[in-house]
Amino acid sequence: MTLYKYSHNEMEGKDENMDVLKKVPVREQDPAARAKNFEEVCLGYNKEEAMCEAERCINCKNAQCVKGCPVSINIPKFISEVKDGNIEQAYQTISESSALPAVCGRVCPQESQCEGKCIRGIKGDPISIGKLERFVADWARENGIKPAGAKEKLGKKVAVIGSGPAGLTCAGDLAKLGYDVTIFEALHETGGVLVYGIPEFRLPKEAVVKAEIENVKALGVQIETNVVIGKSTTIDELIDEEGFDAVFIGSGAGLPKFMGIPGEQSNGVFSANEYLTRSNLMKSFDENSNTPIMHGKKVAVIGGGNVAMDAARTALRLGSEVHIVYRRSEEELPARVEEVHHAKEEGIIFDLLTNPVEILADEKGWVKGMKCVKMELGEPDESGRRRPVVKEGSEFVLDVDMVIMSLGTSPNPLISSTTKGLEVNKWKCIVADDNNGKTTKEGVYAGGDAVTGAATVILAMGAGKAAAQGIHEYLSNR
Repeated sequence: MTLYKYSHNEMEGKDENMDVLKKVPVREQDPAARAKNFEEVCLGYNKEEAMCEAERCINCKNAQCVKGCPVSINIPKFISEVKDGNIEQAYQTISESSALPAVCGRVCPQESQCEGKCIRGIKGDPISIGKLERFVADWARENGIKPAGAKEKLGKKVAVIGSGPAGLTCAGDLAKLGYDVTIFEALHETGGVLVYGIPEFRLPKEAVVKAEIENVKALGVQIETNVVIGKSTTIDELIDEEGFDAVFIGSGAGLPKFMGIPGEQSNGVFSANEYLTRSNLMKSFDENSNTPIMHGKKVAVIGGGNVAMDAARTALRLGSEVHIVYRRSEEELPARVEEVHHAKEEGIIFDLLTNPVEILADEKGWVKGMKCVKMELGEPDESGRRRPVVKEGSEFVLDVDMVIMSLGTSPNPLISSTTKGLEVNKWKCIVADDNNGKTTKEGVYAGGDAVTGAATVILAMGAGKAAAQGIHEYLSNR
């Protein structure tokens, strides 16, 4: 039998005497149970809990939460609808701005965005905006509610490259405006990083991601899979030969980075990108899978971001003892506080202020340990975080038989190298205007990780939204 608990505190009476300074707790799987399965960790609010949490909102006249939302959802309005029990109206309010509310409610870093600016948070807990968004989106899905589409067609075609969060958002917004939109996806499955990058226990694929994609398709968006732009066809051909009036590039950043230390080529060293793709997309965690993945006894995950947490928690569920190895302190961990909290609850070991210098291998080339040094924090670097420096005489060997590198990713240069007039920077990221996604090639716009390098789902969505408006302005003047 699956066990459940409430996050952080036990749920208490939800009545008029409830402390309005405290969030309504959210039900979660018990850590001991969830560490052995791939079912969703957070169970979300029911309607009663959602309405109770919505009651805490003070409906600010100058709502700062909206300013913290990269896609500018009318947060006070949707929360007000939840408060009154009008869940369908709440969903339509959210859908005016967001194509992926059930996704955002699960994976957005609300604590540093909308909730981080919530006035209620000054003297108590901020409103659980993300959990309310998730509840509304899930309720709409369960009740067959769809977002409103365009009233009329404009007779112009736009190609969108990539079906990740940036591409889906851009496509959805353009479809609502009346454009004929076709998404071209390189993989056999749609969803981009939502499908291959984020584990099932954080973002269910069938119940959530596929349903969100179906909502985008219901707006009239066409999706073609197994189309590799730069090989199957090019951007120039889409414009010159296939009659597309504009193109949006939302191809993401899937090229993994490594440390450049000795032993990186040993058997048993993975990039987090490969490890998560094989687990999430190819279901290698299933013992009956055609593409099984190595299960290390002791696994080191190098890095401290959300992807590192995802890789570590996946390895744990496959039976490994898992260490997060990060060269700074916990205060500098870039991962969401919630993800770090969940990882600790599940038994992930955090080796902080620790940096690998060499991966050791046996005579057959398999990982047999990792040589590390302890670090201490010095002066801040260009990122504003204190720079880690090596602590003299601190070298030691961490006993592991598998290493996962989670150091970020960069864009694949295939698209930029096959498109005339498309400028990239020294990191091979496409150069595009932050305000509207316009690139150096006329009629071509870009956004998300292809422009910024690896970032969050919601920032990619914000870029897709801005580019959709940029494309609309461009085509309206032609």
